[in-house]
Formats: sequence, C-alpha cells, structure tokens
Amino acid sequence: MTAPLYSAADRMETIDGAFIQHGPASNRVYIMKSGKADLQTLLPRLLALAQSQGYTKIIAKIPVSRQSAFLEKGFAIEAEIPGFYNGKESALFPALFLHNTRKRMNDRPLQAKALRLAHARQHSGQETALAPHCRLRPCTPADAERMSGIYKTVFPSYPFPIHDPAYLVETMRAHVAYFAIETEGKLVALSSAEMEPESRSVEMTDFATLPPWRGQSFGSVLLAEMEKEMAAKGFQTAYTIARAVSPGMNITFAKKGYRFGGRLVNNTQISGQIESMNIWFKTLISKQVS
Repeated sequence: MTAPLYSAADRMETIDGAFIQHGPASNRVYIMKSGKADLQTLLPRLLALAQSQGYTKIIAKIPVSRQSAFLEKGFAIEAEIPGFYNGKESALFPALFLHNTRKRMNDRPLQAKALRLAHARQHSGQETALAPHCRLRPCTPADAERMSGIYKTVFPSYPFPIHDPAYLVETMRAHVAYFAIETEGKLVALSSAEMEPESRSVEMTDFATLPPWRGQSFGSVLLAEMEKEMAAKGFQTAYTIARAVSPGMNITFAKKGYRFGGRLVNNTQISGQIESMNIWFKTLISKQVS
C-alpha cells in the first residue's frame, strides 16, 4: 500500500495494484482503476476497509471483462460507458451498498425531472460564440491560485482537492488539461479534461462559472473546445459524471449529443452533501486507433 497522494479527507492510494479513492467525505470506497489486481484478494480487503471505517458504499469503474468477481460478491451494475477502453470494451460501474439508507433516493422526482429535461434537448446544441471581451484559453500553472479561488467559490466542498493550488498544478502537469474563459484578465469560468491515455478516454469535468457570469453558456463553449482538443489528441470516448438533480449540466451534455449511461446512486459528496450522479458519454472518434 502506497502513501496517499494528497491530504484531503478522501484520499487516493494504490492498494494491491488498484488505484483507490476512499474516505469519510463521500463515505465510500471508489476503485478508480482496477489494473491487474487480483480481485479475489482485492475485493475482500476493500470490503474489510469499508466496514472498519463505516463506509456505506463501494463503487468501481472496471472493464466489462472483469465484472464476474464483482457480481459474485453481490455488486450490481449502476452504469455503463460503451467503448470506454480504446473503443473496444465497455466500462461498467458496479456498486455494493453496505447500509440500506444509502440506497434511498429522497430526491427521485428532481432527478427524473432533470433527466427528462435533458432528454428533451438531446442533439439540440448549437455553436455558441463568446462575446468579444471574452477569451477561451488553456490554463497554466501560473493560474492555479486564481483557479482554486473560483472552485472554492462555486463548490464549498468537492470529491477531489481542486481547492488546493498544488493539486491543480500537479494534475495539470500529469494528465489533466484545464481550460478557462477570461475577460479583462480575470478568470470567470473553468473546466477540465481528465485524460486516460491507456484507454483513450477522457472525463469532461470540473465545470465552474462565477455567479455574476452565469447564463452565458460558458459550459457549452468550454465543452466544445475540450472536445475539439481531445479528439485532436486521439481520445475516442468522452464522458462526464454530472449531478443528477442539476438540469443545467445534464442539458449541456445532452445538447452536445452525449448519451445517458446510468445513474450512480448516492455516490458523491459535493457542496456539502452526498448526491446521485448521472453518467453521459459520447464517441469523439468513431474509427478505432490501434
């Protein structure tokens, strides 16, 4: 077991060859990458970890070819992203609830409404032009302090430590491309593309617009730019994990042609509470890259 990468409440570490996030904030164990871990050894170990810490959910993102070990342990598939792994193999999200209260969706009507509104706007997106005084550009390490300030303003709490400038710089230098919209030298909106080169998949995430600047479709503009950049880099599948009760981001992705892949029930702590999250996915490059 390696030492955690960051000191956030939910920590990220490698256990038995799998990359794991766990902690009290989202009150879960999340297998982000199972790698080549022996699942017959890993899953009992993570179940013991969850029970010892009082976590109430275990969730994973895995190739479909690895699902049998999870199903044997009582996991149920909550979502799927077809073609996630190099356009050839689906990613599944198996989940195991360790307490019945974690399964209850008290905001089911709001979730249904948000999804209904999103589906009604499927493929209706049009290119949005920025006002002349606004500029879209990639972020650099020099932006990290200002970026963290925006994320602190928009998200009082978040599942990953985007409030920490050091985290932003480290991920920027490793596998995350951050983008910003600025006006008169001031950053007003952000997003990121979290790249996974080994699977040629990319998560479109970390969208944040300062309150005075909302309502100008900055999210759609940022998403369009990230799609163009990621397709040029050879990434085949784009996806996002959006708050299930929030019509805005669900509509943004549906309008751009993303398809609904399922819902992760009571999955992620964001802005002070654990929320259900919707999976949306899209093929950026239809031709498989060898």
